[in-house]
Parts: sequence; C-alpha cells; structure tokens
Amino acid sequence: MTSKSGTNPTAKLTIVGLGASAGGLDALATFFRHLPVDTGMAFVLVSHLDPTHASILSEILQRTTTMPVVEVTDRMTVAANRVHVIPPNRDMTLRQGALHLSLPEQPHGQRLPIDTFFLSLALECGASAIGIVLSGTGSDGTLGLRAITGAGGIGLVQDPASAQYDGMPTSAINAGAATHVVTPELMPDALQAHIRYPNIASEPPPAPATISGMNQILLLLRTGTGHDFSGYKKSTIGRRIERRQTLHGIEDITHYARYLKEHPVEIQALFRELLINVTSFFRDPEAFVTLKKEVLPQILDGKPPDYVVRLWVTGCATGEEAYSIAIILREVMEESGRQLKTQFYATDLDDDAIAIARAGFYPLTIAQDVSPERLGHFFVKEDNGYRVKKEVREMVVFATQNVIKDPPFTKMDLVSCRNLMIYLETEVQNRLIPAFHYALKPGGILFLSPSESIGGHTELFSPLNRKWKFYRTSPSIASARAMLASGLSWTTGTANKPPVDVMSKTKETNIAELTRRALVQSFAPVAVMTDHKGDILYVHGDTSLYLRPPPGQATLNAVEMAHEGLQLELRSALNQAVTQATPTLEREVSFMVGQEVRRVSLGVRPLPTAEPGLGLILISFQEMPAVVASDKPVRRRRAGGSVDRTRIEELERDLTYTRENLQATIEEQQSSNEELKSTNEELQSTNEELQSTNEELETSKEELQSVNEELITVNAELQAKIEQLAGMQNDMKNLLDNINVGTIFLDDRLAIRRFTREAAKVYRLLASDVGRPLSDIKSDLDDEDLLAKAHTVIETLIPYERELRTIGGDWYLTRIQPYRTLDNVIDGVVITFANVSARVAAEMAEQEGHDIAESIVDGVDKPMLVLDDAFAVIFASNLFYRSFKLSPGETRGRLIYSLENGTWDDPALREVLENVLPKQQSFDDFVMSQHKMRLSGRRIVCKSSARPLILLTFEDDTVP
Repeated sequence: MTSKSGTNPTAKLTIVGLGASAGGLDALATFFRHLPVDTGMAFVLVSHLDPTHASILSEILQRTTTMPVVEVTDRMTVAANRVHVIPPNRDMTLRQGALHLSLPEQPHGQRLPIDTFFLSLALECGASAIGIVLSGTGSDGTLGLRAITGAGGIGLVQDPASAQYDGMPTSAINAGAATHVVTPELMPDALQAHIRYPNIASEPPPAPATISGMNQILLLLRTGTGHDFSGYKKSTIGRRIERRQTLHGIEDITHYARYLKEHPVEIQALFRELLINVTSFFRDPEAFVTLKKEVLPQILDGKPPDYVVRLWVTGCATGEEAYSIAIILREVMEESGRQLKTQFYATDLDDDAIAIARAGFYPLTIAQDVSPERLGHFFVKEDNGYRVKKEVREMVVFATQNVIKDPPFTKMDLVSCRNLMIYLETEVQNRLIPAFHYALKPGGILFLSPSESIGGHTELFSPLNRKWKFYRTSPSIASARAMLASGLSWTTGTANKPPVDVMSKTKETNIAELTRRALVQSFAPVAVMTDHKGDILYVHGDTSLYLRPPPGQATLNAVEMAHEGLQLELRSALNQAVTQATPTLEREVSFMVGQEVRRVSLGVRPLPTAEPGLGLILISFQEMPAVVASDKPVRRRRAGGSVDRTRIEELERDLTYTRENLQATIEEQQSSNEELKSTNEELQSTNEELQSTNEELETSKEELQSVNEELITVNAELQAKIEQLAGMQNDMKNLLDNINVGTIFLDDRLAIRRFTREAAKVYRLLASDVGRPLSDIKSDLDDEDLLAKAHTVIETLIPYERELRTIGGDWYLTRIQPYRTLDNVIDGVVITFANVSARVAAEMAEQEGHDIAESIVDGVDKPMLVLDDAFAVIFASNLFYRSFKLSPGETRGRLIYSLENGTWDDPALREVLENVLPKQQSFDDFVMSQHKMRLSGRRIVCKSSARPLILLTFEDDTVP
C-alpha cells in the first residue's frame, strides 16, 4: 500500500499503539504525564469500552497532556504529537496512514480490539511499530504484540507489579512478546531511547546476507559456548542480536559477525542476551491448585513407604517454578501424613540463573505471588528479601543442562516444561515431546504451560487436564524409536568414549551378539512382537506362511493378517494374554492355505518388562508336519467295512457343520462389534456435544469477563468525572462564598435551585428552602416585586438591573439575568444582590456637601466664578448669573474670554489670569471698565483631584 508519491505514508512516522483495559486509566494518565509534548510520535489508544455507553476517555486524558486528544473517526489520518482514542463498539485498523473503523465481527465478550489493531500496526509499519500493553485482565494484546516484535518492532509491557490488573501484562510477558517490562512512568524514557537508537532492522540487508550473517553468528556461538541455538525461533534470536548491534553501533549483521569473531568476550555477552529467564512463583495459580488437588495425589496414591518420588523441572531459570512445585509437594505430603523420599531435579542452560536458584534468595516483591501463610512456613525473611528454607532447598538438585543436547533423566513421575518450547522451532518441539515421554514412567505426568501443547504426539500422551496442560503418558515404545531416529546428540554420544573402553566392550558385545543370533536362527520359531492391541512392533523370521497383508486398507495388526482358520485361535489367545496375563503354549491349530491343510503350534506369551504397562506380547508360530495316512486306519477300514466308512462320513459332516456354525458365530460377533462401534461413535458424538456446550459456557464466561472489564473502565471514567465535578463544585462554592454577592438560582418555575449565604440577608432563606418557590419566602426589600421582573426576564431575555433598599436601610444593586445551560437553553434566572450601601452613603454625603457648599456660596453677597487650568468656567454662583444676566448654559464649560459674546476678552485680563496659576500669585481690585466691576483672583486646589483652580470674586466699582 503506497501513497500518491509512491511511498508508505507511515514510513517516517513512528506510531505507538497502546492497549489498556481494566485499571488502565491510571496507567495511561501516568504515561502521558511523563511524556514530552513534542516526541514526533503518533499515539493510538485502544481500550475495552462499553459498546452502549458514550466514552469520556478523551476528555479525561486531555487533562493529563497538552497534546490534542481526539476520538477517532473513520479514515482519520494519523498525525504526530496527537493521541487518537478508539470510539466505543468499533474495531480499528491502520491502513495507508489512516485509521479505519468497522463494526466488530465477534460477539460481545469475545472481541479482541487490541490484538486487531496491533496486528494491522505490525503489518503496516513493520520494524518501526511500537506496541504498549498496560493494565487489564485476559490476554488481549498478546498476539498483536508478538506480531509487532516478530516484525522487528518493540513491545513495552507494564510491570505486573505496578498494574491494578496484571492479566494482560503477564500474558504478554509469558508469551515472550515483551522487549521491555517497565512501569508506566519509565515507558517514555524507553520510547525516547528507541528514537535515539532506531531499530536497525527497519532497513534490513538483502535476505542472503542476513541469512549468512545469522548462520555465522550461530556457528560462532556453538564454537564459543558449546550450545547450538539453531533450533530457537529466528525472530527471538534476531531481536536480541539487534540489541547487541545497537549497543555497539553496528548496523550490518555481517559486520557484527566479524566483530564477534574478533572479540570472544562479546560471544559470551550475546550468549547471556539469548538466555530467557522469565519466571515467577506459582505462575498461573489455578494450575498449581490443580497440581495440588488432582495431579500429585494421583502420583502418590498407592505408593509404598519406601517409594522415591522423582520430579524434573526443565528450563527452571532462577528456580521459582521448581520451588513452587516443591512447596506444593511438601504440602500434599504433610496433609496426607505421608513422608516419601524425593529425587527432584531442576535444570537450565544458564549457569548464573542456576546459581541464583541454588541460593534460593528472592526480592520482597514475591509477596505478591506467594501467600502470607506460605511465606511464613517455607521462607525466612532477611533484610532485602526472602530466602527459601533449608529443608525446601535441599529437596531440589539444581544442575546445568541443555535439554536439547544432553540426555534426559529417566523414570520420572512428573516432568514440568513450562514456557520453554514457545521459544523453540516446531522441529525441536517435536523432538522434545518424545524425550519427555521417554523420561517419564508409565502413567507419569507431563506439565506444560497454557501456551504449549504436545502437538501431534497424541499417541504418547492422554490429556489429564486440558485447560492447564497436564498430560498422562500412554503405553508406547514409539518415543524410544522417535528419539533414536531424531539424531539427538546424546543418542550417538558413545563415539566420544575412551577408545580402550569402547574396544573392550565391543568385543564382549560382538561375542554375545553372535551367540544370540546363532541360537535364534537355529532354534527359535518364527515370531512377531505386538502391543496389547495386536499391532506388530517387530518381526522375526519368515511369517508369510501364517500372516499376509489383507485386502483393503493396509494394517499391521497380527490378527487381521492371519490366514483363515488361524484368526479365531489367535484372537482368543491374544485376548487371554492381555486380559488375564495367561500364556497360550503349543496350541495345535489347523488352517487352510489354498487347498492345502497346514498345522502349526501357536504360542502367545505376555512379556514381563522393566516398565509395566507397555503390554508387549510375543506370538510364535512353529510348523508341524501334516498328517500322513498310516496302515492302522487302512486295516480298520478293511476290517470294519462300511460301518467305519459311514462313521467317518458322519464325523466329517459334523465337523463341517461345526465349522459353519463357528463361522456364523464369528460373523454375529463381528456384527455385534460393529453395533458396539456405532454405539461408541454415538457416545463420542454426545461427548463432543457436551464439549461444545462446555466451550459455550467458557465463551459466556469470557463475555461476562469482558463486560466486567468494560464496566470497570466506565466506572473509572465516571469516577474521574465525579472527582472533576467535586473539584468544580468546591471551586464554585469558594467563589460564591468569597465574592460577597448574594445569589439565588431559580428554575423556569421560579423555584429555588441553590443560593449563597449573602442572599439570606435579603430573603429569609434556609437550607431546607431548596426546591420551594421563591414567592413563598419573605423579602426585606421595600415594595419591589422581583418575581414579576423575573418572569419578564424569562420571556424577553432582557436583563434587569436596579438599586433597591431593604427595610433595614441597606442598599443592594439587584440584577436579574437568564440562566443559560451549556446547550444555550434558558432554564430559569439568576438573581444577584451586591451590597452598595457604602457607595450610596458616600454619594449622598457628597451630594449633601455639594448642596451645603452651594448654599454657602449663594449666601455670600459677591458674585463668584471658578475656572480650571484652561480658564473654562466650572462653577458660577447664583448672584453671578443675576448680576451679569447670564444663564448656566451660557456660562458653564465655556472659556471666560467668550462670555457675553467675547466682551470679556481683555488683554489685560488675560495677562492677570495667566500669571495666577503658574506663578501661584493672586490679584485684587482689577477693574473691568466695561462692567464697572472690580475683580479679585486666588489660586485654589481641589482636594479630591488635586487639580489647581482659580477663584474669581466680583465687587461693584461704583461703591465707595
């Protein structure tokens, strides 16, 4: 898929997929809180959401980051520095740089939206893809994360210890899909490191060079460490090689192969990198409950007091699983009152891990996996952790072993191999399963992880518990044959023995073998070795006289291959040997081969073996000479005459009749067997139906679990919303309490929604009045019908404002405004009361002072004017208006020089006035000849504004 320019639109953009479920909201908030804003990456969040509930996840996350957080719409282009959140009831995939939404195909409860997106992310982005799995239950995200890491990307998994629900992180870790296991606050650092040191596999060299480089590295590892990693999955090895390359700044795998050859120390470092030590105590707790209640009691049942219980844990890593099984075994023996001897082996390839296991010291965090009772009973607490008690440590023998290369232990009651085969190729897995069967006693138990199975080796094991992968061995020698044919190194290891021992033992073995062969060829009858079903395992001699391939489908069953007349006796003797362990020796049987009658001495012997339960049967055929007519019967026939002849004919007829009846009986028996087979098939069909019903119940359980996860997610979102609303309510309360403004919120029926404490000074309100009509409450306002005004505001949407006085003499600025919701719907009114008593009092005092001043001025018998610094009139006394016959409109605000149409514009007056303010002077007795008035002037200052003014007084010049 390419863009118009011919390149993948996501090639240069790093896309980070985040998968979260139950409990993931806190982890997401922590992650984005520690993430830089400008990373250049795009983040796509997939969570388990209730399909019927609108999600507020985007709104919640927006408070933790300044990056835009958007809910995805179909075909939305992925953008850097943006968080894309999946909407409810949708599956989401990435194609050509755009997010495509679709309705889920799986029923509710079985959906895996995280896997769906991660798989498309791996396909689209390849090595540049990054997947993150956070808190959640179930296993969603595991398959997708494995696809991302398999494509060369990286997989970050939340440390299960920091997750509210560790199901999803633990599943991803157990599947080997995690390249980093860290807490959410450390994940941004891991992402930044990935950007600084990008995945060198994003631009791989040509395939032949890659294969050649990988082969060189594997050869160097085998030479330097003695361990062959060619059977490990190439994706696992490749990722770890890339990490070492990145550490040394080497981009080409062939160059790294040369670096390994030149630096032997790096071979050991790479070897340690390839070893995978991921384990924990009682991993999959329900599996260990099954081990304690069902499996171990079956192993110990009926064992004599001197019996030695043998157990083997392969790939034990640092020993947690081995000690877990040892603890379970001790508990079972203590509860049953039986103390049997044990031989417990735990092996691993890693010497360092074995050293840790032998010490038996583990960090304090194991308390999350081990119950307090077991911690107290089987561990000793030290300064920085817990140490397994000595009696438990002495139960387990830890040893270094390569399970692929070294011979297995034998005669084991239990073999545990959990999460080892998931790292191995299928071919190696098919070699290990027969090896485990060979190591187990008949009826022994194989314990695997939920991610592993016995594959196609159903003939070696029968399931004991399908869910938790317990298998019981089936009687078969096929495992020994498979191991010999597989070419395991230890099966041909005798070539490395000292030459002297080999030569001496070879000579002894050759003499014994020659003797045995001579005796067998000369004296042993023709024979076949079969299992308890009659299937041939080994043939000695020429059996063509007694056995031949029947027509139809090929078979190796001895009974079905026997000649007619021999089948009945062989079937009866075989059944007797299997059911009663009774041999059949030298039974003479006659049968027809064409027209010839043959006689054979038949022997069927059950063989005692070192491993009871294999059910080996030895069937031998020894030919007997045919009956030759002697002289005695001839003489009798001659003597007896026709009487003997008649008797012989009668006996022959009886023999023929008996044979016919026997044949009919056999046919009836076969018919009965077919009916039984049909009945068995019906029972199997019924069993399949029951199994289908059980699967449906499991599906229902998964659906309920999914619904529970969605409810947890919704609850987390609602809890965050509640906390947000609680914070807003606290802010609103403090705001209303501190602005000292009385506020009453009324609905459209003028009923009280809420009010502030200041409003109780105007209306006599109590907390119990919420919900009552405001008309029921007495007001302290003087004769003002606010409710009518409120109705008018609701109808006209025109705010109302007025200063009103209470009975007590206080003044309030009253405002009535419409109450608007976020959707711009008018849903009532808001009435506010702001106390303005102090301002009104000040205004009244100021007005009173002004009135007094005017009264005083009017009482003076001289006309007066007050000019500002621009010589404009700002005040004139009433006597001035009367003396000069001017009105206030003709005087106030006008320049003194423009009064009476400019007759006051006198140069001498200008000079006098302009010297008053700048020089802070005064003058007296300035004569205005046109009015016959004497003028006096003084500089004064306004106290409120500190503005300089000029006060002019006039006197009649005619008065002496």
